Amino acid sequence: MAVEIRLSAAEVARVRLAVSPLAETVLGVRVALGAGGHQVHLPWVREARPVLAAEPELPLLRTLLEGCLPAFLFPLPDRRVPAFGTELASLRAVDPEYVAAECAAALGRARVARELPGPAELLARAADALDRCHARLVAPHWGRMRAVLEADLGRRAVALMDGGVEGLFAELHADVVWREGELLVGGRRRTAAPWTVAGGGHGLVLMPSVFAWPDVLVDHSPLAAASIRYPAAGVGLLWERPRPSSEGLAAVLGRTRAALLDALAEPLSTPELADRLGVSPSAVSQHLGALRGAGLVSTRRTGRTALHLRTRNGTALTSGAGAAA
Repeated sequence: MAVEIRLSAAEVARVRLAVSPLAETVLGVRVALGAGGHQVHLPWVREARPVLAAEPELPLLRTLLEGCLPAFLFPLPDRRVPAFGTELASLRAVDPEYVAAECAAALGRARVARELPGPAELLARAADALDRCHARLVAPHWGRMRAVLEADLGRRAVALMDGGVEGLFAELHADVVWREGELLVGGRRRTAAPWTVAGGGHGLVLMPSVFAWPDVLVDHSPLAAASIRYPAAGVGLLWERPRPSSEGLAAVLGRTRAALLDALAEPLSTPELADRLGVSPSAVSQHLGALRGAGLVSTRRTGRTALHLRTRNGTALTSGAGAAA
């Protein structure tokens, strides 16, 4: 069904871009269940399915994700790239009445009564399950995923600067059509009157997605800002096997330390590294200490923030490994 999003002039000024690690987890589980996605994700799916098979809440996740997706699973990110834990806390804080209403809309009241627990219990169990799924299925790949998603954000920001809102929407996706004050999603294959969504005075959030690819997803009944999740550019490169040289470096340093060196081509803080690599800040600090001791990483403190960057020796090590491939 085509969706028409109506935006006032003030709401057009509130269009923003963001990434949602929680949404990527939800959509990734859905792809692993075989309910969405594309063959481009098959390398990841082959790894994910045996892990997902051991998830104790698999029947619950299957019920929630195999059909229409309940909107309560997708709280809007409050910043450009929030931490997964921040978004999970937002999910846990969702009003159970909203959970009940969204499940009824997506699944039908009879099926909800037959297959799902009460909304408060459902919310708690779903959040716990997604927490485990993120740790096991998404976090190990989040560094590469985030790089793809942030590169897409940069591309859209340039389109916005060069061509305004019209230029931004013109390059977003073939299924997204901008008309004065209105976005039509899926309009190129429309067969009936579109579902109308109002911005409600809160604007629009555009979110690139790995696991939504190749589709565009729209919240049909937003509580606040309207939202569009669209396929991120470069997803086709995401699951390519790492170069043998990178595997060799990981065998010597360990996979986490090799990933740290790779990420530190730019200055990053300990929390940023932890978020990218999907490990705890304390683990990052421990690995950084070893890399500093080997002269591969330097650290400089600015106020309360410590920024880390690989040294010339660290860069030579990673570059030399690449040259050997």
